[in-house]
Amino acid sequence: MALFLIERNWAEQLEVTPDSAAAVKQINDDVGVRWLYSFLTGDKKKTYCLYEAISADAIREAAERADIPADVIVEVDQLKPEMFAAS
Repeated sequence: MALFLIERNWAEQLEVTPDSAAAVKQINDDVGVRWLYSFLTGDKKKTYCLYEAISADAIREAAERADIPADVIVEVDQLKPEMFAAS
């Protein structure tokens, strides 16, 4: 599966509850995407979420079903500092 970074712009403050997270997980499971983690900006108006999915379209479908924004979706690759450490 590919990795995707999703930028979400929220019109109001994001409030995640156990119930809302469970609902998003169920939708993601139905569509075949996996939410890995998210970063929330200090002003709580944007999140940057890392997902595994087969396509950006699958992420868009999950976002539409969950009624949450997916303003920018970018396929990314992972780099880690230890990948460049001298042996």
